[in-house]
Amino acid sequence: MIGLAAVLSGVLFACGLYLLLSRNLQRMAIGFLLLSNGVNLFVLTSAGLPAGAAPPLVGEGEGASRAPFADPLAQAFILTAIVIGLGMAAFLLALSTRHHDASGRDDVEGDDET
Repeated sequence: MIGLAAVLSGVLFACGLYLLLSRNLQRMAIGFLLLSNGVNLFVLTSAGLPAGAAPPLVGEGEGASRAPFADPLAQAFILTAIVIGLGMAAFLLALSTRHHDASGRDDVEGDDET
């Protein structure tokens, strides 16, 4: 399962980087989303889950369990990254829409020196 998540994270990262390097602003925004999702999946996978781990929930009348449980720090970090990523994506889409309205194009201009 970890191997599948690592491959999927790499594919998301590579596709996001490819789209981020294009000149189309909409593709750049989608590339940013794919890149951030790939990094979030990588962080979640690298946090790991101990063998036999359970969620940190305790039922009524039960004492604290000595069994290993999943670390919630990585999940909180990813939740924060998702919120920040969605805010950045909304800003990028608004910026690209404004650029399209002002210039009539959706492409970024090239460098004059090349």
